Amino acid sequence: MGYVVDTEVIETDPHFEYGCSFCHEGDANAETKDDAHASMIKRPSDNPETCGMCHESIAATYTLSLHYTSAGMKNGVSPRFSEEEKVIFDEAVFEQSCRSCHASCGDCHVQSPIISGVNSGFIAGHDFIRKDESKTCALCHGGRVYPEFTGDYGGRPDIHYRNGMTCLDCHSADQMHGDGVEYDGRRDVENKPSCIDCHEETMNGTPEAEESHAIHGEYVSCTACHTATGYRQCSSCHVGGGATSNPAIVLGDNPRVPGQLTTLRLIPTMRTTFEKVGIKQENFDTLPNYWDAVPHNIQKRTDRTRDCATCHGEYLYFLEEENLPKDGSLKNLELVR
Repeated sequence: MGYVVDTEVIETDPHFEYGCSFCHEGDANAETKDDAHASMIKRPSDNPETCGMCHESIAATYTLSLHYTSAGMKNGVSPRFSEEEKVIFDEAVFEQSCRSCHASCGDCHVQSPIISGVNSGFIAGHDFIRKDESKTCALCHGGRVYPEFTGDYGGRPDIHYRNGMTCLDCHSADQMHGDGVEYDGRRDVENKPSCIDCHEETMNGTPEAEESHAIHGEYVSCTACHTATGYRQCSSCHVGGGATSNPAIVLGDNPRVPGQLTTLRLIPTMRTTFEKVGIKQENFDTLPNYWDAVPHNIQKRTDRTRDCATCHGEYLYFLEEENLPKDGSLKNLELVR
């Protein structure tokens, strides 16, 4: 018989100081396995109060964090729905599908998160791990962000990755655990990372850099110039039907900051996306199909930083009306330059 808990870990890790039943409950004094496990809690950190017995301040803010509430998924699409459709979405889609991305403490610190009902097991036995992005962040954010960051999706890896940086070098533990505020989405988070947190001085490192950043300033996002290669554009997503994707750089007006040129990502919510559950999206045209994105494949020199004509003459990568998704939102037209 094998055991997933190493005896050395039990002796050295304070999480085991009070025994397994302290978190998993069950009956530690039972004589048979079945009796011992009868009332056992398989995933104790699904209830943050369990971790909060020792990590009180972290557990208190985590219940409001986006990793726990998954609120961004709901609030990102709900303006498309009528009031009746919002009720259907909450019951038939959000709770059944989106909430599967809800992460417990254990999904980051003990075992890999469950994706579509499957996970890859413990990160390192039953050790409590502070961080291992390749087995945690990469699994939930592996459809787009992480493989763009590492170069596994194609093109060169992000310059930060090539220099040995990991997710938590930019995304702090405080951001992951929440700051006590219940945000509607990730762009509202006050302590989210910003390029100028590290690069404010290098923006003016040379006369050329100073001039370029002064000219473009608030009118062009950092990623519009410094995204290295095509990033994943998803389409054709339906309830239970999957999606297709292709790499591309897309530049257009920022739907959240009008007048700013930025990188856009095609979000695969089409008019028929939720038809299977009876949602016609009565307010579909309220939101565009493209949203401002921060691709994680950054480098200093790109074809846009080397040659002004890439944007100012050729308009390469610019979103064009003829390339908009068929039967997409009318709001997309506002993003075309």
